[in-house]
Amino acid sequence: MELRQLLPEERIYCGEPMKEHTTFRVGGKAEYFLVPSTVEEIEALIRLCKTYQLPYLVMGNGSNLLVGDKGFDGVILRLGKEFGKIEVDGRTRRIKAQAGALLTKITQEAAEHSLSGLVFATGIPGSLGGAVAMNAGAYGGEISHVVESVQILTVDGEQKVFTKQEMNFGYRHSVVQEQSCIVLSVDFSLEDGDREELFSKMRELSARRKEKQPLEYASAGSTFKRPEGYFAGKLIMESGLSGYRVGGAQVSEKHCGFIVNTGGATAADVVAVMRHVQKTVMEKHGVMLEPEVRFAGRF
Repeated sequence: MELRQLLPEERIYCGEPMKEHTTFRVGGKAEYFLVPSTVEEIEALIRLCKTYQLPYLVMGNGSNLLVGDKGFDGVILRLGKEFGKIEVDGRTRRIKAQAGALLTKITQEAAEHSLSGLVFATGIPGSLGGAVAMNAGAYGGEISHVVESVQILTVDGEQKVFTKQEMNFGYRHSVVQEQSCIVLSVDFSLEDGDREELFSKMRELSARRKEKQPLEYASAGSTFKRPEGYFAGKLIMESGLSGYRVGGAQVSEKHCGFIVNTGGATAADVVAVMRHVQKTVMEKHGVMLEPEVRFAGRF
């Protein structure tokens, strides 16, 4: 392939271990792992994938991704810090950020400029593209509450701007999932806030996360979506599954909504725990838990 005509060699990786790029710290090798830094590079690489009929996956920080132990046969496009520009306009109370920007970094920038609305995202480990795609949220807030518009790349390679309404946001859902498009950048509309109060609230939420979540272990955050009328973690705990493990993967004893890698877990271990949890909760409560994590590659 003419990859080296599209990207400098230092941003092209062959046979890259995906456990180095996911917060679960599991996963086999990606055939090609590419790091674009511009929209033009993204467009060119996707055209190349289509020309050679190569499967491709766009990822950010890997915080909601489980890659199979047998790896990914195709191309993974990583939108990271190279595609992570953040622009703040305090006068109009707006922030524009590229999809690779970390949500925590955007939250920090907002607070630094006394802009309120993103504090709920404190500690969410994902990058912006994934956060928008799944309408990430916590502590009563959601990305959809502060998005003004989203710049996307369609599967046909066309750039479009979607308004908040056109994004069709729902619980852990957006039009990005429906149409398999790629988030390029996001415009946020925020409110005036007090800088010290914002940072104080962020410190409080960080402390709550540390107290209640198993942050000492590798994980993908909440493993299952919240079923309507229930809490996944509570159902799992009441099913007697706290501490249930297969290999290095375990239902967290600190927060049963998390499956954690206690060390040396494989993707197969994680999947085995997930399936057992789903089966047991269904048997005991009649509720089918739906995974919040994305699956990619060969298992």
